[in-house]
Amino acid sequence: MMSLKLLFRSSLGRKLIMSMTGLFLCLFLIVHLGGNLTLFAGDEGYTFNIYAHFMTHFPPVTFAGYVLYVSILIHAWYAIVQTVRNRKARPVKYAVPSKAKVSWASLNMGLLGSIIFLFLVIHMTNFWGRYKFTEGTYREYRTDLLTGNMTNTQYIPKSPDFEYAVTMEGNTEIVRVKDLYGIVTESFSMLWYVILYLFAMVAVSYHLYHGFQSAFQTAGWAHRKYTSIIRFTGVWIFAVIIPVAFASMPVVFYIRSLF
Repeated sequence: MMSLKLLFRSSLGRKLIMSMTGLFLCLFLIVHLGGNLTLFAGDEGYTFNIYAHFMTHFPPVTFAGYVLYVSILIHAWYAIVQTVRNRKARPVKYAVPSKAKVSWASLNMGLLGSIIFLFLVIHMTNFWGRYKFTEGTYREYRTDLLTGNMTNTQYIPKSPDFEYAVTMEGNTEIVRVKDLYGIVTESFSMLWYVILYLFAMVAVSYHLYHGFQSAFQTAGWAHRKYTSIIRFTGVWIFAVIIPVAFASMPVVFYIRSLF
């Protein structure tokens, strides 16, 4: 027990914790992106609103959400501790700069992480906070099961405890659900928020460019047989495709708001 305690107080232990929580957050990004892409379903937010309700009311997902929040805090805390200790250990820059190739991202992980953390606070307050802790608005979706035609209108619950309901009227399915899609549409119509989102995605890209590969190395999972696969995944999947996919959402919604 004592050796384990010392391990997690050591520099290697802190890096290992950051690696494990970082890889878990990478997994979350994939899941989160998959859900958010339903914004492009072209059904006036029906699929996205159903997804949002499921993600905030299904107990296993709720539990995973709390694990996520704890992971973010742990990752951020150990990053701060490691950065501070590194600067204390080398308060004066080397007289002769190292000739080893070091990426800009690796030299500025603390800055990038701080930008991302600040964005997460704003982002979660604006979306998750408003969705969970404000009355908000509700949508009613009516789908004719014979023709597939769907209409939607604003719905005003008769009870303050109302969350979600699915009923049938003849061949018509009626779904009443809280409208997170409306919050997204409103937020992404504001230019300042779109710019903030895009800036954060640039930070995420650079952070993952170095962080994904570094996590495998710290965990001891790097091997010459798999180095090319890890690098390809880290660069193209996490540092390019995922940030660009996230960035496409505010851009598309902002352009739509102009017309």
